[in-house]
Amino acid sequence: MNSQSTLEPAEQETAASSSAIAAATQNKPQYLSAQTRWDARTAIALVVMLLLWASAFPAIRASLRAYSPEHVALLRYLVASATLAVPAIWLRWPLPARRDLPAIALAGFLAFTVYNVALNRGEVVVESGTASVLVNTAPVFTVILATMFLGERLSLVGWMGVAVSFSGVTMLAMAPGRSLQIVPEAALILLAALAASTSTILQKRLLRTYDSLHLIAYMIWAGTLFLLVFSPGLAGAVRGAPREATGAVLYMGVFSAAIGYAIWSWLLARIALPVAVSFIYLIPVLATGIAWLWLGELPAPRALLGGCIALLGVVVVNVWGSRRV
Repeated sequence: MNSQSTLEPAEQETAASSSAIAAATQNKPQYLSAQTRWDARTAIALVVMLLLWASAFPAIRASLRAYSPEHVALLRYLVASATLAVPAIWLRWPLPARRDLPAIALAGFLAFTVYNVALNRGEVVVESGTASVLVNTAPVFTVILATMFLGERLSLVGWMGVAVSFSGVTMLAMAPGRSLQIVPEAALILLAALAASTSTILQKRLLRTYDSLHLIAYMIWAGTLFLLVFSPGLAGAVRGAPREATGAVLYMGVFSAAIGYAIWSWLLARIALPVAVSFIYLIPVLATGIAWLWLGELPAPRALLGGCIALLGVVVVNVWGSRRV
């Protein structure tokens, strides 16, 4: 098992990076670079991508001030779908094979329909920084699923990392104050992480055939079709929403989703995969800082401690967790 291959970014935002990460486990496609070639363009692109993905968490919180969680997900991915359709038509991207459509549809449903509705509902209560940490536990779920269903193996140190990560998650998920009650909205964000991880497992076979950007576009279009069930009332919500909330949704659709995924695909041709995914650990830090500047959100000390513990566990799992067989 390639320990780095199980890591995926927070937002899935996550989904494009999880696609590429899944590809690294076996039969790595030619579009993934084996070496890192740093230059000014690569460094700038990496910084921009991290900021685009990290800013999605506070952008969700900002949009929820006027939109329902379901309408945020639908409008965001209608915009992302339209944005990705432009290069797809202009460059004549190939259509997926008919035999792969069920797998693409299921992966898109998990990575974009379930993930975004669950994350958005969770962020009604959970602050942006905490949400980004909870989502970034997805690699731990991926490792567990790969162990259960793909025959991959985890070392004792890896299982210790799983335990450490979930202890931090428990601290993050607890209600404020002295209560030991788990916040239900935090459980929804963990559901989003589990959905993204399951989608990663499904994408392993697909990434032997498809370019990562093409596959993520197919998945976005499929996930958006499922999100159309929430279309009633969207037009009225757009008319009644303030420009700030609508702007946040449009920003996520064009920049955090479509452009962010395109940059990630471009980076994978220039940066070795383990190097690229190591920077994903910065997303919760950046999301917390952006949320403070944008929304005035400051995480409580217990949330900061729990977040550090959870991310430490994720690092242990992905760096030292593999068992050579």
